[in-house]
Amino acid sequence: MSPLLRLTATETKLFLREPIVVFFALAFAPILLVVLGLIPSMRANSPELGNVRPITLYLPIVVSMGIALFALSGLSQLFASYREKGVLRRMRTTPVKPGVMLGAQLLMATVLSVVTMLVMLTIGKLAFDVDLPRKLPAYLLSYLLVALAMFAVGLLVAALAPTGRSASAMGSLVFFPLVFFAGLWLPRAKMNDVLLTISDLTPLGAGVQSLQDTTAGHWPQLIHLAAMLGWTIVAGGLAARYFRWE
Repeated sequence: MSPLLRLTATETKLFLREPIVVFFALAFAPILLVVLGLIPSMRANSPELGNVRPITLYLPIVVSMGIALFALSGLSQLFASYREKGVLRRMRTTPVKPGVMLGAQLLMATVLSVVTMLVMLTIGKLAFDVDLPRKLPAYLLSYLLVALAMFAVGLLVAALAPTGRSASAMGSLVFFPLVFFAGLWLPRAKMNDVLLTISDLTPLGAGVQSLQDTTAGHWPQLIHLAAMLGWTIVAGGLAARYFRWE
């Protein structure tokens, strides 16, 4: 087994030992989806949303929100707490390189978030009759890109935050604007041109629209793919640049 896979397995075991972090990173979004789906108006066709059921549009939003929670509530806090507790300092004496450490965190987060996404798609289909993505390969590509973008942002927060508590505060400051532009409180269909343009350039806004497009059977737009890829490269590069062992 390669050093990356060994470290990923170890990091996954350590992550699953943190019940509060695991709840918000993995369980909160599926629970929120169930709560929203139980509201009768969410299951009725809405003329304001193009005669589409709100739950159909909100499933990609909640899926994307789950990624953001994992990145900004789970991944960033866990990584920053490692630094605070001296775990990273002790790892510095080993042959582990920063890129391998960041890669292990990224791989762990991606695998666990995909499992959560599959759970939410299953809940949506079986409990609320939400259609599965019509262009599944494009949906998975869009999901992977928004996940990588958000995890890169989460790792950047972790790289900059000296403690787990400060990572939590910084993560919250980033989380709420991002989920707003993702359409959690104001659906993208109701945003004006200015808000929609900003949303298109954010990782979650671009991700939500790509997931909604592929669910409806369309290919994601290039601007949204470029936005997510850009966030991945820039935030990931900065995370590696400002990585600190202690």
